[in-house]
Amino acid sequence: MKYLKHLVILILVSSIFLASCDLPGLGGGQSKNSVKISALATSESQIMAYMLKELIEHDTNGKVNGSIINNLGSATIQHNALINGDADVSSTRYTGTDLVGVLEQKPITDPNKAMKLTKKLFNQKFGQTFFDSYGFENTFAFMVTKETAKKYDLHTISDLEKVKDQVNVGTDTTWIKRGGDGYAPFQEHYGFGFNSIKPMQIGLVYDALKNQKLDVALGYTTDGRIAAYDLVVLKDDKNFFPPYDASAVAPNKVIKQQPELKEAIKKLEGKITTEQMQKLNYEADGQGKEPAVVAKNFLKKHHYFDEK
Repeated sequence: MKYLKHLVILILVSSIFLASCDLPGLGGGQSKNSVKISALATSESQIMAYMLKELIEHDTNGKVNGSIINNLGSATIQHNALINGDADVSSTRYTGTDLVGVLEQKPITDPNKAMKLTKKLFNQKFGQTFFDSYGFENTFAFMVTKETAKKYDLHTISDLEKVKDQVNVGTDTTWIKRGGDGYAPFQEHYGFGFNSIKPMQIGLVYDALKNQKLDVALGYTTDGRIAAYDLVVLKDDKNFFPPYDASAVAPNKVIKQQPELKEAIKKLEGKITTEQMQKLNYEADGQGKEPAVVAKNFLKKHHYFDEK
Protein backbone atom coordinates (compact mmCIF):
# COMPACT_ATOMS: atom_id res chain seq x y z
CA MET A 1 0.00 0.00 0.00
CA LYS A 2 2.84 2.31 0.89
CA TYR A 3 4.51 1.43 -2.45
CA LEU A 4 1.33 2.28 -4.38
CA LYS A 5 1.04 5.62 -2.58
CA HIS A 6 4.61 6.57 -3.56
CA LEU A 7 3.95 5.44 -7.13
CA VAL A 8 0.86 7.65 -7.41
CA ILE A 9 2.81 10.64 -6.09
CA LEU A 10 5.62 9.98 -8.59
CA ILE A 11 3.16 9.82 -11.50
CA LEU A 12 1.50 13.09 -10.43
CA VAL A 13 4.84 14.87 -10.12
CA SER A 14 5.94 13.56 -13.53
CA SER A 15 2.70 14.69 -15.14
CA ILE A 16 3.06 18.19 -13.73
CA PHE A 17 6.66 18.36 -14.96
CA LEU A 18 5.80 17.22 -18.47
CA ALA A 19 2.87 19.63 -18.69
CA SER A 20 5.20 22.52 -17.94
CA CYS A 21 7.69 21.57 -20.68
CA ASP A 22 7.73 22.97 -24.20
CA LEU A 23 8.06 19.82 -26.27
CA PRO A 24 9.44 20.57 -29.75
CA GLY A 25 7.17 19.79 -32.65
CA LEU A 26 4.05 19.51 -30.50
CA GLY A 27 2.80 23.07 -30.56
CA GLY A 28 4.10 24.08 -27.15
CA GLY A 29 4.81 27.63 -25.99
CA GLN A 30 7.25 29.76 -27.94
CA SER A 31 10.81 29.63 -26.62
CA LYS A 32 12.92 32.74 -27.18
CA ASN A 33 16.14 30.75 -27.52
CA SER A 34 14.98 28.21 -30.09
CA VAL A 35 13.60 28.26 -33.62
CA LYS A 36 11.82 25.33 -35.26
CA ILE A 37 12.38 25.28 -39.03
CA SER A 38 10.34 22.98 -41.27
CA ALA A 39 11.67 21.40 -44.46
CA LEU A 40 10.23 19.30 -47.26
CA ALA A 41 11.68 15.91 -48.19
CA THR A 42 13.83 17.49 -50.93
CA SER A 43 17.52 18.32 -50.73
CA GLU A 44 16.71 21.88 -51.77
CA SER A 45 14.31 22.46 -48.89
CA GLN A 46 16.65 20.84 -46.39
CA ILE A 47 19.66 22.85 -47.60
CA MET A 48 17.73 26.10 -47.14
CA ALA A 49 16.47 25.00 -43.72
CA TYR A 50 20.04 24.36 -42.57
CA MET A 51 21.17 27.70 -44.01
CA LEU A 52 18.57 29.45 -41.86
CA LYS A 53 19.65 27.43 -38.83
CA GLU A 54 23.33 28.21 -39.43
CA LEU A 55 22.72 31.93 -39.97
CA ILE A 56 20.60 32.28 -36.84
CA GLU A 57 23.12 30.48 -34.65
CA HIS A 58 26.06 32.34 -36.22
CA ASP A 59 24.52 35.80 -35.90
CA THR A 60 23.37 35.26 -32.30
CA ASN A 61 26.68 33.66 -31.26
CA GLY A 62 24.83 30.50 -30.31
CA LYS A 63 22.30 32.22 -28.05
CA VAL A 64 19.48 31.01 -30.28
CA ASN A 65 19.46 27.41 -31.45
CA GLY A 66 17.70 26.12 -34.54
CA SER A 67 16.06 22.72 -34.92
CA ILE A 68 14.90 21.13 -38.18
CA ILE A 69 11.49 19.49 -38.61
CA ASN A 70 12.39 17.39 -41.60
CA ASN A 71 10.77 15.49 -44.48
CA LEU A 72 7.35 17.16 -44.46
CA GLY A 73 5.34 15.91 -47.42
CA SER A 74 3.92 19.07 -48.98
CA ALA A 75 3.46 22.83 -48.81
CA THR A 76 0.06 22.23 -47.18
CA ILE A 77 1.67 20.25 -44.36
CA GLN A 78 4.25 23.00 -43.90
CA HIS A 79 1.44 25.55 -43.83
CA ASN A 80 -0.49 23.61 -41.18
CA ALA A 81 2.66 23.28 -39.08
CA LEU A 82 2.90 27.10 -38.94
CA ILE A 83 -0.82 27.52 -38.25
CA ASN A 84 -0.73 24.98 -35.41
CA GLY A 85 2.47 26.38 -33.88
CA ASP A 86 4.44 23.20 -34.56
CA ALA A 87 6.99 25.18 -36.59
CA ASP A 88 8.24 28.76 -36.50
CA VAL A 89 9.30 29.08 -40.14
CA SER A 90 8.84 27.21 -43.42
CA SER A 91 12.21 27.04 -45.11
CA THR A 92 10.95 26.77 -48.70
CA ARG A 93 7.61 27.89 -50.08
CA TYR A 94 6.96 28.60 -53.72
CA THR A 95 4.71 31.34 -55.11
CA GLY A 96 3.22 29.12 -57.82
CA THR A 97 2.40 26.36 -55.34
CA ASP A 98 0.91 28.52 -52.61
CA LEU A 99 -1.14 30.73 -54.93
CA VAL A 100 -3.15 27.80 -56.31
CA GLY A 101 -2.84 25.77 -53.10
CA VAL A 102 -3.45 27.33 -49.70
CA LEU A 103 -4.53 30.67 -51.22
CA GLU A 104 -6.86 29.05 -53.80
CA GLN A 105 -6.08 31.61 -56.51
CA LYS A 106 -5.66 31.19 -60.24
CA PRO A 107 -2.08 30.83 -61.56
CA ILE A 108 -0.25 34.06 -62.38
CA THR A 109 2.53 33.97 -64.98
CA ASP A 110 4.04 37.37 -64.12
CA PRO A 111 6.66 36.77 -61.34
CA ASN A 112 6.33 40.23 -59.78
CA LYS A 113 2.52 40.10 -59.70
CA ALA A 114 2.60 36.56 -58.30
CA MET A 115 4.96 37.55 -55.49
CA LYS A 116 3.06 40.75 -54.67
CA LEU A 117 -0.30 38.98 -54.38
CA THR A 118 1.15 36.06 -52.43
CA LYS A 119 2.76 38.38 -49.86
CA LYS A 120 -0.43 40.42 -49.52
CA LEU A 121 -2.78 37.46 -49.04
CA PHE A 122 -0.50 35.61 -46.62
CA ASN A 123 -0.45 38.68 -44.39
CA GLN A 124 -4.21 39.29 -44.66
CA LYS A 125 -5.45 35.70 -44.33
CA PHE A 126 -2.93 34.11 -41.99
CA GLY A 127 -0.97 36.90 -40.30
CA GLN A 128 2.20 35.54 -41.89
CA THR A 129 5.10 37.08 -43.78
CA PHE A 130 5.90 35.56 -47.16
CA PHE A 131 9.44 36.85 -47.63
CA ASP A 132 11.05 37.99 -50.87
CA SER A 133 12.64 35.21 -52.92
CA TYR A 134 15.99 33.65 -52.04
CA GLY A 135 16.81 34.46 -55.67
CA PHE A 136 16.08 31.17 -57.38
CA GLU A 137 13.00 29.86 -59.12
CA ASN A 138 12.13 26.15 -59.05
CA THR A 139 9.48 25.78 -61.70
CA PHE A 140 8.36 22.90 -63.91
CA ALA A 141 10.35 22.34 -67.08
CA PHE A 142 10.31 19.81 -69.90
CA MET A 143 13.78 18.44 -70.58
CA VAL A 144 15.52 16.01 -72.91
CA THR A 145 19.02 14.67 -73.47
CA LYS A 146 21.25 16.47 -75.97
CA GLU A 147 20.96 13.46 -78.26
CA THR A 148 17.15 13.63 -78.28
CA ALA A 149 17.18 17.41 -78.78
CA LYS A 150 19.42 16.99 -81.82
CA LYS A 151 17.49 14.00 -83.20
CA TYR A 152 14.12 15.77 -83.20
CA ASP A 153 15.38 19.39 -83.40
CA LEU A 154 13.80 20.31 -80.06
CA HIS A 155 14.24 23.78 -78.57
CA THR A 156 10.83 24.73 -77.17
CA ILE A 157 7.82 22.97 -75.65
CA SER A 158 5.90 23.73 -78.86
CA ASP A 159 8.47 21.64 -80.74
CA LEU A 160 7.22 18.57 -78.86
CA GLU A 161 3.94 18.66 -80.78
CA LYS A 162 5.57 17.21 -83.89
CA VAL A 163 6.79 14.16 -81.91
CA LYS A 164 3.93 13.87 -79.40
CA ASP A 165 2.99 10.36 -80.65
CA GLN A 166 6.58 9.13 -80.85
CA VAL A 167 8.10 10.01 -77.47
CA ASN A 168 7.75 8.45 -74.02
CA VAL A 169 7.18 11.18 -71.41
CA GLY A 170 7.71 10.89 -67.65
CA THR A 171 6.33 13.38 -65.12
CA ASP A 172 5.96 13.98 -61.42
CA THR A 173 3.09 11.83 -60.12
CA THR A 174 1.09 14.82 -58.87
CA TRP A 175 1.26 16.76 -62.16
CA ILE A 176 -1.11 14.45 -64.07
CA LYS A 177 -4.13 15.37 -61.93
CA ARG A 178 -2.96 18.82 -60.87
CA GLY A 179 -5.23 21.80 -61.52
CA GLY A 180 -4.04 25.22 -62.66
CA ASP A 181 -0.71 24.21 -64.18
CA GLY A 182 -1.25 20.44 -64.47
CA TYR A 183 -1.59 18.16 -67.48
CA ALA A 184 -5.20 18.99 -68.47
CA PRO A 185 -4.64 22.78 -68.44
CA PHE A 186 -1.34 22.20 -70.27
CA GLN A 187 -3.13 20.39 -73.12
CA GLU A 188 -5.64 23.21 -73.41
CA HIS A 189 -2.94 25.89 -73.36
CA TYR A 190 -0.52 24.26 -75.82
CA GLY A 191 -3.14 22.45 -77.89
CA PHE A 192 -1.71 18.93 -77.69
CA GLY A 193 -1.07 16.01 -75.34
CA PHE A 194 1.20 12.96 -75.41
CA ASN A 195 0.43 9.45 -76.60
CA SER A 196 2.61 7.93 -73.87
CA ILE A 197 2.88 9.71 -70.52
CA LYS A 198 3.96 8.00 -67.30
CA PRO A 199 3.54 9.40 -63.78
CA MET A 200 6.64 8.61 -61.71
CA GLN A 201 8.36 9.58 -58.50
CA ILE A 202 10.28 12.72 -59.33
CA GLY A 203 13.59 11.23 -58.20
CA LEU A 204 13.29 8.48 -60.81
CA VAL A 205 12.45 10.73 -63.74
CA TYR A 206 15.97 12.08 -64.31
CA ASP A 207 17.67 8.68 -64.16
CA ALA A 208 15.07 7.22 -66.54
CA LEU A 209 15.81 10.04 -68.97
CA LYS A 210 19.56 9.58 -68.65
CA ASN A 211 19.27 5.81 -69.15
CA GLN A 212 17.04 6.26 -72.22
CA LYS A 213 13.99 4.71 -70.57
CA LEU A 214 12.25 8.02 -71.34
CA ASP A 215 12.56 10.48 -74.21
CA VAL A 216 11.14 13.53 -72.40
CA ALA A 217 10.82 14.35 -68.70
CA LEU A 218 9.01 17.01 -66.74
CA GLY A 219 11.34 18.06 -63.95
CA TYR A 220 12.32 21.08 -61.88
CA THR A 221 14.63 23.89 -62.97
CA THR A 222 16.88 23.82 -59.89
CA ASP A 223 17.55 20.09 -59.91
CA GLY A 224 21.27 19.43 -59.90
CA ARG A 225 20.92 16.49 -62.27
CA ILE A 226 20.16 18.87 -65.16
CA ALA A 227 23.80 19.93 -65.24
CA ALA A 228 25.16 16.58 -64.07
CA TYR A 229 23.38 14.65 -66.83
CA ASP A 230 23.92 17.41 -69.41
CA LEU A 231 20.18 17.76 -70.09
CA VAL A 232 18.53 20.35 -72.33
CA VAL A 233 15.67 22.38 -70.83
CA LEU A 234 13.03 23.24 -73.43
CA LYS A 235 11.83 26.84 -73.44
CA ASP A 236 8.27 27.43 -72.23
CA ASP A 237 7.56 29.50 -75.34
CA LYS A 238 3.85 29.99 -74.57
CA ASN A 239 4.45 30.95 -70.92
CA PHE A 240 2.29 28.21 -69.42
CA PHE A 241 4.11 27.42 -66.19
CA PRO A 242 3.73 30.08 -63.49
CA PRO A 243 6.75 31.31 -61.50
CA TYR A 244 7.79 29.28 -58.48
CA ASP A 245 10.04 31.73 -56.68
CA ALA A 246 11.37 30.17 -53.48
CA SER A 247 10.90 32.02 -50.20
CA ALA A 248 10.65 31.51 -46.47
CA VAL A 249 7.40 32.03 -44.54
CA ALA A 250 6.98 32.87 -40.86
CA PRO A 251 4.06 34.02 -38.65
CA ASN A 252 4.19 37.73 -37.83
CA LYS A 253 3.91 37.03 -34.09
CA VAL A 254 6.96 34.77 -34.22
CA ILE A 255 8.97 37.40 -36.10
CA LYS A 256 8.02 39.96 -33.48
CA GLN A 257 9.12 37.65 -30.67
CA GLN A 258 12.29 36.57 -32.46
CA PRO A 259 13.70 39.42 -34.58
CA GLU A 260 16.88 37.43 -35.26
CA LEU A 261 14.76 35.11 -37.40
CA LYS A 262 13.71 37.96 -39.67
CA GLU A 263 17.29 39.20 -39.93
CA ALA A 264 18.55 35.75 -40.97
CA ILE A 265 15.88 35.35 -43.65
CA LYS A 266 16.48 38.87 -45.02
CA LYS A 267 20.18 38.01 -45.34
CA LEU A 268 19.30 35.20 -47.74
CA GLU A 269 16.96 37.21 -49.97
CA GLY A 270 18.32 37.43 -53.52
CA LYS A 271 21.54 35.64 -52.61
CA ILE A 272 21.15 32.34 -54.53
CA THR A 273 20.59 32.10 -58.27
CA THR A 274 18.82 29.20 -59.98
CA GLU A 275 22.18 28.01 -61.35
CA GLN A 276 23.74 28.13 -57.87
CA MET A 277 20.85 26.17 -56.42
CA GLN A 278 21.32 23.56 -59.14
CA LYS A 279 24.92 23.13 -58.02
CA LEU A 280 24.00 22.96 -54.33
CA ASN A 281 21.32 20.37 -55.04
CA TYR A 282 23.80 18.32 -57.06
CA GLU A 283 26.26 18.34 -54.16
CA ALA A 284 23.57 16.63 -52.11
CA ASP A 285 21.83 14.45 -54.72
CA GLY A 286 24.76 13.71 -57.02
CA GLN A 287 27.74 13.69 -54.67
CA GLY A 288 26.03 12.40 -51.55
CA LYS A 289 26.88 15.32 -49.24
CA GLU A 290 24.59 15.96 -46.30
CA PRO A 291 22.35 19.05 -46.80
CA ALA A 292 23.67 20.46 -43.51
CA VAL A 293 27.26 20.27 -44.83
CA VAL A 294 26.29 21.81 -48.19
CA ALA A 295 24.56 24.70 -46.40
CA LYS A 296 27.42 25.36 -44.01
CA ASN A 297 30.07 25.28 -46.74
CA PHE A 298 28.08 27.76 -48.84
CA LEU A 299 27.71 30.19 -45.95
CA LYS A 300 31.38 29.90 -45.03
CA LYS A 301 32.37 30.60 -48.63
CA HIS A 302 30.27 33.78 -48.54
CA HIS A 303 31.37 34.72 -45.02
CA TYR A 304 27.79 34.38 -43.78
CA PHE A 305 26.99 37.45 -45.92
CA ASP A 306 28.65 39.71 -43.36
CA GLU A 307 29.33 43.14 -44.86
CA LYS A 308 32.82 43.26 -43.38
